[in-house]
Amino acid sequence: MCGIVGVRRFDGAPVNGELLAGMAHRLHHRGPDDAGVWCDGAIGFAHTRLSIIDPAGSAQPMAGAGGGAHIAFNGEILNYRQLRDGLTYPFTTSGDTEVLLALYERYGPAGVGKLRGQFAYAIHDSRTNETHLFRDRLGILPLYYYATDTLFAFASEIKALFPVVEKPGVDTASLHDFLAHRSVPAPYTFIEGVRKVPQGHHLVVRADGAVRIEAFWTLPPDSEVIDVTPDAAVDLLDNALRSSVRDALVADVPVGAYLSGGVDSSLICALVAKERNGEGLHTFSAAFGDERVDETRWARMAAKIVGSEHHETLVTANDFQDNWARLCWHRDSPLSEPADVAVYRLAELAREHVKVVLSGEGSDELFGGYPKYRYARTTRMAGALPRAPLRWLEERMPAHRARLVVALRAISEPTYAERMRGWFAPFTSTERDRLLGSSPERSVLAPYLDGRGDALRRMLYADTHTWLADNLLERGDRMSMAASLELRPPFLDHRVAELAFRLPSAVKVRGGTTKWIVKELARQHLPTDLVDRPKVGFKVPLDEWFRGHLREMAFDMLIGPSSFVDSIFDRTAVRRLLDSHSSGERDEQSRIWTLLSLEVWHRELQRRI
Repeated sequence: MCGIVGVRRFDGAPVNGELLAGMAHRLHHRGPDDAGVWCDGAIGFAHTRLSIIDPAGSAQPMAGAGGGAHIAFNGEILNYRQLRDGLTYPFTTSGDTEVLLALYERYGPAGVGKLRGQFAYAIHDSRTNETHLFRDRLGILPLYYYATDTLFAFASEIKALFPVVEKPGVDTASLHDFLAHRSVPAPYTFIEGVRKVPQGHHLVVRADGAVRIEAFWTLPPDSEVIDVTPDAAVDLLDNALRSSVRDALVADVPVGAYLSGGVDSSLICALVAKERNGEGLHTFSAAFGDERVDETRWARMAAKIVGSEHHETLVTANDFQDNWARLCWHRDSPLSEPADVAVYRLAELAREHVKVVLSGEGSDELFGGYPKYRYARTTRMAGALPRAPLRWLEERMPAHRARLVVALRAISEPTYAERMRGWFAPFTSTERDRLLGSSPERSVLAPYLDGRGDALRRMLYADTHTWLADNLLERGDRMSMAASLELRPPFLDHRVAELAFRLPSAVKVRGGTTKWIVKELARQHLPTDLVDRPKVGFKVPLDEWFRGHLREMAFDMLIGPSSFVDSIFDRTAVRRLLDSHSSGERDEQSRIWTLLSLEVWHRELQRRI
């Protein structure tokens, strides 16, 4: 993958090439192999390159045949060879970037609909004097923009926009979003005036500075759900996922894979091994030195089954202290979860051996992998339940019943939207108001909360558009790019996603089994005990760390004299969280993490802007 930036002016002033180069330099980690700048009066692009396809050619920004169009492209078009064969164009390179220009010349902006892969790119057409931005269907790759009356700018990461953003400041509404979502949903960001291009959208900037944005792709509607037997559904997924894995291996550099020992990553690795006919595969996993959350033995078992050369890294409390601030800068926001640090350490390890890794990201949101999906109907209907008894029970629940505590907090929320986000929210609506005061809600979940139809489908649809796109994929991109590593999630091939939303919910959560269809497919490739073991995921033992290694740091940063959190949040409420966790009365690790990460991010932001 790469880093892209661009500036367009509407005040008659030319775009400065040195400005573009400086903006792109902030993205050097995304593209350490090469860099380039193109300027033409009031418009200019810059690019930093991580060479994956056609390493010796395809320098960017690139001009189209005849010079009518210029492109800055981040990503990989995995079907570029097939597309190229069907285009009449004077190609001068063997890569995918020039295929995008050829598609634009043949089909205009509609050419984006023919792409398979992950992408964020800009094309300026000097003939129409329009600039086009495109972001891939599932939001795997990022794209941000900043617009005023005199200027439009875009970039792969927010930090690259700071040279043109007037007085970068925190969008206060985003603080409520972060406490509710652990991230800021599109199109908003933490920085005033900076916006995300939503997943699957096309943005057009006209000559007069007017901006238009519209979707070029959406998930299938309810009317497209097919009538299929469970066995036939498994076969459909098998074919789609095999094709996606085959495409994901397209590269001119070594490709490896993350392997936690969970169902999703193990299945991807098993399919890669079969696709490669037993050829060498490097796999990577993280350990935490805590048997409660350590999946090392399962990862080793899976590695032996698929025949990979397996590598492990140990993540410790020191890794958090050493990397936290820098990774907040890379993410352009507070780290949403402790797993961000573990994902970065994993990317560091992988980059020592390969340039590209595959992951199992996206399976849970498409096929119903989280425990909460068993309670989709309850989440919708719980508004009729009395809240007070549920709150009373949650407050007296022992810390080791963490999942039940999460469920009680979610279903006791007053509205469907709050209950929907409550499963992942670190703070309830009442706790947020106590910390920050009430604030008008930005209705980012409204399009996904139709009270009719399939409740599980509504929940999966909302999570795919918010939790997945704005949190998990943002994390995956930033933490891998911080190590100059490309991440590819085969489950998020748009054909797999479309299939997921055409399949009935009964093959996703079946007989109380979450992600049933994926597990049934995995049984064809993996041992039953690996498939049926409890889900762990990237968990970090922060409960103990916040009572030990990180306790003093947490108190100092959250209620100390120079604390940003202390200046905007209710101090009594914050102190209560810290004391309750330290004493062992309650497990407040997720809420302490959320506030502490906000503090770390803000300090690093002030230091760097």
